[in-house]
Parts: sequence; C-alpha cells; structure tokens
Amino acid sequence: MAKINFGGVEEHVVTRKEFPLERALETLRDETIAVIGYGVQGPGQSLNLRDNGFRVIVGQREGTRSWERAVADGWVPGETLFGIEEAASRATIIEYLLSDAGQIAVWPALRRHLTRGKALYFSHGFGITFGDRTGIVPPDGVDVILVAPKGSGTSLRRMFLQGRGLNSSYAVYRDATGRAFERVVALGIGVGSGYLFETDFRREVYSDLTGERGTLMGAIQGLFAAQYETLREQGHTPSEAFNETVEELTQSLMPLIAEKGMDWMYANCSTTAQRGALDWWKRFRDATKPLFGELYASVAAGREAQIAIEANSRPDYRERLEMWQAGAVVRKLRPENNCPAAEPLHDSARLPRKGAGRCCHRIGTGRFARPTGNRKDAP
Repeated sequence: MAKINFGGVEEHVVTRKEFPLERALETLRDETIAVIGYGVQGPGQSLNLRDNGFRVIVGQREGTRSWERAVADGWVPGETLFGIEEAASRATIIEYLLSDAGQIAVWPALRRHLTRGKALYFSHGFGITFGDRTGIVPPDGVDVILVAPKGSGTSLRRMFLQGRGLNSSYAVYRDATGRAFERVVALGIGVGSGYLFETDFRREVYSDLTGERGTLMGAIQGLFAAQYETLREQGHTPSEAFNETVEELTQSLMPLIAEKGMDWMYANCSTTAQRGALDWWKRFRDATKPLFGELYASVAAGREAQIAIEANSRPDYRERLEMWQAGAVVRKLRPENNCPAAEPLHDSARLPRKGAGRCCHRIGTGRFARPTGNRKDAP
C-alpha cells in the first residue's frame, strides 16, 4: 500500500499498479458476488465486475422497473438474476446496494443469509454508522467492508467504458476472516476504481452527507438559485440567466477544473474574470463557512440521518423550478442534441459504437490555446 502526500498530509492509497486486475481476480477466484439492488450504484458496479471477469449475480425484486432494467442489461432470470433472498443465499460476498431506506426495510430478511465467512459490502457508511437508528447490525463471523466510488453509478460505468477509473474510498469495519483487506481491495479494483484511499465507515458517511448537502448538490443548487433569481429580478431573460449561472459553469469551466485544476481554469479565462473571482471568492467562503459548520454538526449529531430515514419513504417532493425548466430548453439547443448522427452515450450495458456521441454540428477543433502563465493566487 503506497503512501502519497496530499497537500502535506500522507495518506494510504492502493493503486492499480500494486494491485492489478489479475491479482483481484485471483483473490476472488472462488467467490460469488451478489449485487443486491439495481438502482443507483448496482448497475454500474455489477456490469463492471461482470465485464472484468468476476462471478457476479444480481438480486432484485421481480416485477419492478429495476428488474426489467437488469434483464435489458443482460442479466438472465434464474441464472444470473434472482430475487433478493435467493441471490444472498447463493453468494459469498453480498454487495448491499439498496437505498438507505431500502436497506433498513430488507435487513431482517437479508441478515438470515449472512452466515460465517461471508462478506457484507457497502458503498455508503450510513447503515452501519447509524446502526442504532437503522437496525443494521451484522452478525459475528462476517467481514464488513466498504468501497465508495466518488461519483454516481452512471459515472462509474461511463468512465469504465471509456477505459478510465473513478476514484473510491475503502474501509474495513470488521475483519472476521483475516481476508477482509484483500477482499475489499479486489472488489474496489473490480468495480472500476482508479485508485482506492483509506477511510472508515463514520468518516465516509459524515463527509458524504456533508458533501451532498454542501458543494456537491445542496449548496451549489442554492448558489445557482440565488444568482439566477438575482439576474431575473434585474430583468435578464430566463435563458440568459441560466446560461450565465449554470450552462457556462457545467459545459465550459468545470471540465477545465476536472482536467487540470482550478489554476488551469483561471488561466483559460479572461483577466477581467480572474480579477473578479479573486476579489470575491473569499467573501463567499466567509459567508458560507459558518453554514458548513452548522451542517457538519447536524450530520455528526445524527439529525441528517434521521431526516433521510423519515423522508426517503415519502413520495418525491422535489419542486419544478423555473431555473430547471429553462435549463431543459437550453440543453435541447446544444449542437450535440440537434444532430441526427449523434448517438447518446447512456446505455449502461453496451460499449458505444464507433462514432457514437459525435456531432455533425461540431464547432472548431475543441482545443484550447495553452496559456503563457499560471495564476498562483487562485484558490
């Protein structure tokens, strides 16, 4: 296990170089992996494991849309696709990938199949960390492990099909067999992780709940809404407000940050944009940091977990905001969405055919001029 310096702090990291796929396959040679749940993480993880050569089956309630999706993805009822309890009984490793609310509901039935020597795998520390609220307490003699891809199951699958990897955290909550570390790392490599960094169940769920409510989803939607509403109140049209709030960020700036970091994004923007950002970013940090402190305290106290447990059993309550309605129209106007030759890359079961996703309305070379300098004062 390598030690890598992240901003002055050394962390334990497992890379594919030191734990290649061949080693992962050998580690799990005699194992049967049951992926329970075919919703958010289940499709990506199960398909990647299958394509990498592992012995995988899927457990899902028959007659649901998720069951139909699994069949469409090539899982065969009675051979590689079973009801939840049947799949759990056949497996030596149970990947418990139902929603948090679903895990609570199914737990009494699933627990019966956790016999000594099996492994119980999670991609979220929620059920174990808040066991006093969820009732999820694994029996003795079972390895309890976690691999948490840092992204959606859809992203995990798409990046796998592109020959890339999505970084994941891993944790061992209980090593009952003496093989928990080898098992969890092999599974992390098998599901398509680029590299694996060490965590524990509590830290994973605390950071995850904070991130989801913060910059990954809640805070960024709040910032989007605040700027969009301000522009609309000042007379800007919905399309202009959406383009300046969301579209430019997601289509132009975030890809640059993902490619080479914040400094690279700054270097590819005008000096006017750079100056304004450097003048304002600390004010936004100072305005929001107390709110992040309040959020983390709520997570640590279990309040966010309780809210999630209670709310997730209710019908969908998301609002249809004008901003997202405007966004739907803006997205339809993108060149790639108006080209008959372009094939969307959303089929999780198949590799895209040659030329898929290419657009006849391609504009320019798609290359950026290399900047002459770097912005060392960028955040």
